[in-house]
Amino acid sequence: MSAVETGSIPTTPAPSGLIPRSDMRVIWLLLVAAFVAILNETTMGIAIPHLNDDLGIPPELGQWLTSAFMLTMAVIIPTTGFILQRFTTRQVFIAAMTLFSAGTLIALVAPGFEVLLLGRVVQAAGTGIMMPLLMTTIMNVVPAQSRGRMMGRVGLVISLAPAIGPTLAGAVLETLNWRALFAIVLPIAIVALAMGAKWMTNLGETRKVPLDVISIPLAALGFGGIVFGLSQFGSHGGSGELTGIISLVVGAVALGLFVWRQLVLQRVDDALLDLRVFRSVNFTFAVIIMTILALSMFGTLTLLPQYLQKVVGLNALESGLILLPGSVLMGLLGPIMGRVYDARGTRTLLVPGTIIVSAALFYYSTVGDHTVWWVLMIVQAAMSVGLAMSFTPLFSASLGSLDRSLYSHGSAVLNTLQQVGGAAGVAVLTVTYSAILHAGEQEGLTTAAAGAPGARMAFLIAAIISLAAVALSAFVRKPDESGEPGMHAGH
Repeated sequence: MSAVETGSIPTTPAPSGLIPRSDMRVIWLLLVAAFVAILNETTMGIAIPHLNDDLGIPPELGQWLTSAFMLTMAVIIPTTGFILQRFTTRQVFIAAMTLFSAGTLIALVAPGFEVLLLGRVVQAAGTGIMMPLLMTTIMNVVPAQSRGRMMGRVGLVISLAPAIGPTLAGAVLETLNWRALFAIVLPIAIVALAMGAKWMTNLGETRKVPLDVISIPLAALGFGGIVFGLSQFGSHGGSGELTGIISLVVGAVALGLFVWRQLVLQRVDDALLDLRVFRSVNFTFAVIIMTILALSMFGTLTLLPQYLQKVVGLNALESGLILLPGSVLMGLLGPIMGRVYDARGTRTLLVPGTIIVSAALFYYSTVGDHTVWWVLMIVQAAMSVGLAMSFTPLFSASLGSLDRSLYSHGSAVLNTLQQVGGAAGVAVLTVTYSAILHAGEQEGLTTAAAGAPGARMAFLIAAIISLAAVALSAFVRKPDESGEPGMHAGH
């Protein structure tokens, strides 16, 4: 690793496990910024019907406000491996929060759909940088014996923001219009930006790495094409399937070319996304499990409200309240699970955690139109506990298995595959449910009677996929804190 550039503070974690106050301040700033960014991301789903009505646009066009956001994230995140090596913590934070704040302002004052879509894209560019920056910073400054506790706080952010987002959006939209959502987020984003400008310091090291221009469009077409293609299968519209297939084919070809180019470039340390992270078996298994869990979580959180409203007959607020306790519980358990990981290691949490998630999905595959709501709340809470037990050790064990020089690339891979897994979950579960629902309606069944078997089949598919996570969970172990070469990729 080269010498630290002017303005960066080299960070060597203290053997005692204590984290300097200045480093903790940076981590808290990043946690707050990530929370605001994810909160914003999760408010839009419930707001789209209101936007469609206010702007006079069809649902398939309004869906672009979420599809374009996911697409931009899928394009930006793979480049963060380069960005986090080349630029300082302060530079990246200010750039990310400036983009996010600017995008929020554009969306707030947008006169119509086109400008609003532009605002969402700019927001997503800032959001896509934030999570890899947070995770890479934690890996660089937090001692190995304390990483579980800090990653537990990341889990809190990832869990609580999606829990609060839809509920907040529902409450706001009951009395105000959709612009109020951006009006609430904007001042918080500006305050976070101002705090960062005042207190953010540069942690870790930077080095002058070349930017491979060809890799950027290949990454955009590859990851972006796959995420967009999957989102088309999960959306409603006659042309969705054909568009989805074309996007997936283009994405797969571009991704193959991207991987080939990275393998060539990493021989001279010039790769945009260094794939040597996969030399660590521990990292590879952890990332596979994380992708499966993202598929399960995002797919379930998307399908459950549809099932609760269309099949069980609840309204939007009641559906949100059923999901809320589990999400809040998952967030609050994050730091506790982090402490358990630091003390007891990976398998104590990960093996039972993945089993609980899988068991909850198998239960969901038995639901019907008469399933009692409070039972669903308990099952969702149990699934959230399983996810909390899984995410913290996976974050810590995956990145902890890499050389320090590969942290930024590992974080980029982890976050990119989370996006792909989430998009796949939404697509697979939604398209399965919708196909069986529509087939039943054409046979003359009511929506509730036709939707119940669709929901059961969709959840059964997710449950079967989740068994792979259960099988692999026993092979993920806590990295050796002594930093022995055998535990790391890149040697």
